[in-house]
Amino acid sequence: MSNATLRKTLLSIAVAGAATLAQADVNIGVAGPFTGANAAFGKQLWEGAKKAAADINAAGGIDGEKINLIKADDACEPKQALSVANRLVDSDDVVAVVGHFCSSSSIPASNVYADAGVLMVNPASTSPILTDRGLPNVFRVCGRDDQQGDVAASYIVDTLKAKRVAIINDKTTYGKGLADAMKKTLNGYGVKEVMYEGLTRGEKDFNALVTKIRSVNADLVYFGGLHSEAGPLVRQLRDQGSKAIFMSGDGIVSDEFVTVAGGAKYVNGVYMTFGANPTSYPAGKAVVKEFRDSGYEPEGYTLYAYTAMQVVAESLAKTNLDPVEAATWLHSHSVNTVMGKKTFDKKGDLTVSDYVMYKWDDKGKYHQLD
Repeated sequence: MSNATLRKTLLSIAVAGAATLAQADVNIGVAGPFTGANAAFGKQLWEGAKKAAADINAAGGIDGEKINLIKADDACEPKQALSVANRLVDSDDVVAVVGHFCSSSSIPASNVYADAGVLMVNPASTSPILTDRGLPNVFRVCGRDDQQGDVAASYIVDTLKAKRVAIINDKTTYGKGLADAMKKTLNGYGVKEVMYEGLTRGEKDFNALVTKIRSVNADLVYFGGLHSEAGPLVRQLRDQGSKAIFMSGDGIVSDEFVTVAGGAKYVNGVYMTFGANPTSYPAGKAVVKEFRDSGYEPEGYTLYAYTAMQVVAESLAKTNLDPVEAATWLHSHSVNTVMGKKTFDKKGDLTVSDYVMYKWDDKGKYHQLD
């Protein structure tokens, strides 16, 4: 018997045994960067998953059993992601995981979950690699880099009319993947970038890079990466006098972008792609109000994490808490969530992507454009 088969057998036995106990906990992991430069995104995932679990528990739990959340900090580091994934499986006995955030963490961790027969519903990782491998237990409630890149390139060409585009990425699975996806579509429109460069995540001094961007007379800078580098980059562009339009993806969808950029004046006019406003769905109106009444603004991926938890709970409830059967069920059923009905294709991707363009204003807030 293979390790994977043994693990699945033991997991099924454990779940069956737990089902005989009244009010037994259902252990579900929430994995993401809870420390480090991208901890703001971990907070979004945790707040969304925590509220969803509380709401589900208040309504009776999953088949009468309460959700017990287990926080797993990967700091957006692939090696740490592997470590926490193994801990969730081997020590914490999770049946499902909501997470991770960074694609470079989600991809290696997903192999651990696949081998263990643990359901993974991802709220935020957009790399096509995550689902293109065809792992049967992996789903995501966000879109893909190739979809996001198409929207960005189309807007650059059709609306902004930019001709001299500099493309920068942070060399990570997510950042480079997003930049390459945008580049492919941009080139398909007949626009050849005037510069393509990488920077290293964790760097803060980009003045030499900015000088190079200015030397090619870029009228638009596209950045594939996270707010931790996007903020200092746009600030140093402005400090050197560059008027180039700055655009990025969903990796800057956090108020932390304003903080690390040095204030609202630096992010004013920045464009970004992200899913259609998560707080605008009628199905989530009450939940959004409850978040705001509690003093927390459900920004960025908060409601994606809430949605992912709903997907996990519904699929487990329909399959007697069997995560392997839950994955099979999800491939042929839809789930009603705070972000509307979610339906998955054979890869585990959403059948409908809703990426749109946003723009940051002089108050340090982002707004969806028509």
